[in-house]
Amino acid sequence: MKLLILSNNLSRPSYRQRIGDFLPFFQENGVFSEVYQLPKERFRRWLLFKSARNYDAVLLHKKCLNFFDAKTLRRHAQKIIYDFDDAIMYSPKKPDSDRTSHFRLFKRTVQLADCVIAGNDYLAEHARRFCSNVHVLPTGLDTKPYLSDSVKRQDHKIRLVWIGSRSTLKYLQEICPILEQASKEDVCLCLRVIADDFPTLHYLKLEKHMWELDTQATDLLGCDIGLAPLPDNRFTRGKCGFKILQYFAAGLPVIASPVGVNAELIEKSCAGFVANTPQQWQEAIENLARHPERREQMSQKAKQFIRQYDTPVLANEFLRIIKTQMGE
Repeated sequence: MKLLILSNNLSRPSYRQRIGDFLPFFQENGVFSEVYQLPKERFRRWLLFKSARNYDAVLLHKKCLNFFDAKTLRRHAQKIIYDFDDAIMYSPKKPDSDRTSHFRLFKRTVQLADCVIAGNDYLAEHARRFCSNVHVLPTGLDTKPYLSDSVKRQDHKIRLVWIGSRSTLKYLQEICPILEQASKEDVCLCLRVIADDFPTLHYLKLEKHMWELDTQATDLLGCDIGLAPLPDNRFTRGKCGFKILQYFAAGLPVIASPVGVNAELIEKSCAGFVANTPQQWQEAIENLARHPERREQMSQKAKQFIRQYDTPVLANEFLRIIKTQMGE
């Protein structure tokens, strides 16, 4: 069985987490994939879409199509499977508006698909407005890099940690005053940021770790408490909680804003706290920082909970959906 995979950006973490990591498993089970990044030139896209007739199905990752591209791909593809894991129907700058190009492009793309795979229930409900064949497949991760016990602590610091990118650093910056206040109450606290940009702090010690695919797991394993702040709007409610899953894989209890799947992950795992107000954030940090036995209990729960999100587990379900659409 032949599968044509199309994505707008093959270096995007979303592609790696939801598609790239599954490809060896697909091949082992009889689904042979060819992957292409969508060209910017209209004629090259037309040639690529025309080649879809040579495959049993097309897996389109996250990209929403304009009228010309949608019409061309639909004409030549036998089956179209659309996968997405963000609230791409909303503009991050205008999340309360349905009258943006984001919404129009999302609607068109979902309508042309034979099957949609959404990263969580919130996203699936949006897709079901325009397609009746919608499946939920959470974003997962390979837990093997997080199984090492080789990280040695050189001090008695309690390390809060945030992992992310320059585009989402603003979410961390919103709680930085709270973290600084907490550090005045507990001098053992420090903050590790694993990213491509870093906040400015005045009182709280900051450890800057540049994000690297090969070192992110080790950087997390050297920490104690994961932080997952988010503002609450229609765009952020679509987030799939990957940051929290990484913390859980590293055995870290988590403090998270009760937005989107964040609250669900914390509630089902019993491996952390949700915090909405500055006082709640302060209390949660103090609770975990001052009670190592509580951190250890939550750490064990986190490690147990994350097993259901491991790549091999999700790969089986993804493969089942794809083979069903391809007619096996």
